[in-house]
Amino acid sequence: MSSWPARIGVRTGGRPSFAAIAEEHLDAVYRYLLLMTRDRTTAEDLTGETFEKAFRSWRRFDPRRSAPRTWLCHIARNAALDHFRSEERRRRREATYAAEGLESEEQPLEGLSAPLEIALAELSAGEREVLALRVLLELDGRAAARVLGISPTACSTRLSRALQKLEEKVRDHGR
Repeated sequence: MSSWPARIGVRTGGRPSFAAIAEEHLDAVYRYLLLMTRDRTTAEDLTGETFEKAFRSWRRFDPRRSAPRTWLCHIARNAALDHFRSEERRRRREATYAAEGLESEEQPLEGLSAPLEIALAELSAGEREVLALRVLLELDGRAAARVLGISPTACSTRLSRALQKLEEKVRDHGR
């Protein structure tokens, strides 16, 4: 059985556990990211990424140097800035492809049903990109995340949402 301080999330020596810090500041970090991004889905993704990064660097956290909330908001800010840079690169890449006329000359993939082709065309370029990397090219999550410039967690979440959206669209077009 664990000691009383450990059960309430405070380790001996006065340093709180990561779980206690995460529970206490989760909502604040999410609200901060929601204000920065103005998009619930993006804020959720970035909150997960923030706490993933915080967990990995928890051993290096020094409560004498900054408060946990300050430390977490610093990580969240960096995650948001990385996200904005990545989105800007993606938008430039999409604009370049569109300017070259690649989208208007797209050749349909052989062997796909009409509802699947239509549904794929209705997805955003970012959604098609994660599907192409993970499904078509069969890259693992870490490799696809590196290509996209995002964390493996964000890549997994993006893939899950893209697959769900694709499934809904295929179902709608199949009717």
